[in-house]
Amino acid sequence: MKILALESSATACSVALCEDERLIAQSYQNNGLTHSVTLMPMATALLAGCGVDLKQVELIAVAAGPGSFTGLRIGVAAAKGLAWTCHTPCAPCSNLESMAWNLAHTGMEVCAVMDARRQQVYNARFASDGTALTRLTPDRAISLADLAEELKISGKPQLLVGDGGVLCYTTFRELGLDVRLAPPHLQFQSAWGVARCGLELARQGLLTDGAGLTPNYHRLSQAERERLAKEQSKGE
Repeated sequence: MKILALESSATACSVALCEDERLIAQSYQNNGLTHSVTLMPMATALLAGCGVDLKQVELIAVAAGPGSFTGLRIGVAAAKGLAWTCHTPCAPCSNLESMAWNLAHTGMEVCAVMDARRQQVYNARFASDGTALTRLTPDRAISLADLAEELKISGKPQLLVGDGGVLCYTTFRELGLDVRLAPPHLQFQSAWGVARCGLELARQGLLTDGAGLTPNYHRLSQAERERLAKEQSKGE
């Protein structure tokens, strides 16, 4: 299955073309330009460079959340536009699971963490067996204190991946937990991870179409939280 994957959930953005698990090509940019400027040119250039027409793409996988609200919207909008042209199925991929796929070869428990501010992280935990992942928790927003308690109960070494990795490493090491950082080249999001996650969704029959593709923010934006707080204060 030919998979075109889009990742625009954080500071950098990337695009990958894969044949099942095999990476054919990947383009990565972290140059300060907005993803709305870079993402689609990257996708079209990648396909052209590989001699692949959009009609030959059998699945479009996109990082659907959690992550930067703006970045997620840009990626999902790009995926919807590409899918609409050829009625291509879409895979709305968890950023946390996508990052964990980069470490499936380790055989360790993988703790994917993204900084959610206010002493919280977006998190999901996975067991790896050298080739595949088994999900241990759903994607969630969780406090550092609650995650530390959960890892203490688990008692197993944890491999931290994501932009919350250093924060969790520093905090949890002080608590005596056995946590380790993923190597720098595997620490952050990549379009290959999104493609690998998308392949699993396809195998499980969990795909959607362009019309049904939506971001999964996992919590309200700051503006929405402030609006709700104002409404609640008025009602008191």
